[in-house]
Amino acid sequence: MKQNELRAPTGARHKRKRVGRGDGSGHGTYSGRGCKGQKSRSGGGVRLGFEGGQLPLIQRLPRKRGFTNIFKIEYSVVNVGKLAVFPPGTEVAPKELLRAGLIGTLDRPTKILGQGEIRHPLVITADKFSSSAEKKILAAGGKIEQA
Repeated sequence: MKQNELRAPTGARHKRKRVGRGDGSGHGTYSGRGCKGQKSRSGGGVRLGFEGGQLPLIQRLPRKRGFTNIFKIEYSVVNVGKLAVFPPGTEVAPKELLRAGLIGTLDRPTKILGQGEIRHPLVITADKFSSSAEKKILAAGGKIEQA
């Protein structure tokens, strides 16, 4: 079989509907547009969201409030409880967190949060620490270093 001999399976290809080509075609007279009215005319129809003059749904709903802070910093966050995967005394930096699959990218700054428990000492380097995470790491005998 050659590429020029390939054919689409039967029934896979439909003939184009040719409207307005006489009654014998089955799509003559009104050409599938029904009888008179705005939608039957050429160029007829209403704009998106128009509800016949009734106040449209988009206008009836309250608009979004507030603003978006363009200076917001998105952090890659890791909870203290997840750091248990590292053996005691390990130096944990964002690269190790990425290797362990605890963060997704090095493009964002890293922040350590305080959910969970840590039992062994670790030397942790990150951009930010929550106060509860700081307390738990130091209580376990670990050290923190801000990058």
